[in-house]
Amino acid sequence: MNIMMHYFFKAVLILLTIPLLVSQKIPQTKILPLIPEYQDSLFSGPKAVGKLQNKKIDEASGLAFSRTHSGIMYTHNDSGGDPYVYILDTIGEDRGKIILSGVKNRDWEDIAVGPGPDPKLHYIYIGEIGDNNAEHQQIKIFRFPEPKDLEKEILVKPEILTLRYPDGPKDAETLMIDPITHDIFILSKRDSLNILYRAPQSAFGSKRFELEKIMELPFTMSVAGDISSDGSQILIKNYFTVFYWQRNKNESIPEAMARKPRILPYKPEPQGEAIAFHPSGKYYYSLSEKRFNIAPVLYRYDKK
Repeated sequence: MNIMMHYFFKAVLILLTIPLLVSQKIPQTKILPLIPEYQDSLFSGPKAVGKLQNKKIDEASGLAFSRTHSGIMYTHNDSGGDPYVYILDTIGEDRGKIILSGVKNRDWEDIAVGPGPDPKLHYIYIGEIGDNNAEHQQIKIFRFPEPKDLEKEILVKPEILTLRYPDGPKDAETLMIDPITHDIFILSKRDSLNILYRAPQSAFGSKRFELEKIMELPFTMSVAGDISSDGSQILIKNYFTVFYWQRNKNESIPEAMARKPRILPYKPEPQGEAIAFHPSGKYYYSLSEKRFNIAPVLYRYDKK
C-alpha cells in the first residue's frame, strides 16, 4: 500500500470511529498519543484468520486462550448479554458455550485464563468490571475451572469475588492474571492516566476485598489486556494501539510496566475490545464487537 492510500484509509477509519470516540468520552491524553505512528517490528500482521460462526457473539468484549484444550479460545458479550462464555477455535468456528448459573451479566468486560487454588487445574476468570458512568460501588470477578471436556453446553457454578476500588467507582475493561504470582490485575479505562489495581488470589477466600492501587500508566482508554502463559510478556490495548512490555526474570508486573512500552502492530477495528496471547507467546489475536454492521473478524499477529 502506498503512503497516500495508507493515510486515506486511516482518515476513513477515524471518521467512522468519531461517533464511538464521542460516546466513550475519551479524556485528553497526557503522555503517549492515542494514535501513534510508530509500530515496533517485533510482531507482524494482521492476518484475518476467520469470521465468527456463532452470530450471537456480537459484542465480544474479552478473549482468552484455553490452557487445557489446544487451539481453543473463550469469549463473551458485554453488558446485558446472557451469562455465557462462548467457546471457539482459532478460525472462529463455534465449539459450544459455558453457562454460568446463579449470576447475571451486568457488564462483563474481560476474560482471562490462569492459575487458581488447585495447581493441577487452569481457571477461567470473568471480569464484571464495566461501569460507564462510575456508579457501582462494587464489581465482581467470577472464577471456575476450565472444563475437562468440550460440549455444546456446559453448566458451571462459579466462585464470586466482590471488589471495591480504594478511590471510588471506576469503569474498567481490562482483567489480567499473573501466572507467576497468581495476582489479579484490573486496569481502569476512562482516567486520563489509566490506573492499575491489584488483588491477591487469597481474596477469593474472604469473598470481598478492597483493591490495591498500584500505579498510573501513560495512556488512556484501555479496553483489553493479557499476560502470556509463561508470564514473560504483557499486552494492553486501547482502540488504536497495542502496548507491549517484556518482563525480566524475578520482576513483578508493575516493575515491568514502569518502563516505556513498545508499540506493536494493530489494525484498528470497528470496536476492538479483545486481545489474547496464544499459549506459546508467539502470536496475539484481536477481536471486535459488531459495529457499523461489520461482522467481527478474528485477527492474528505473528512474532518474527
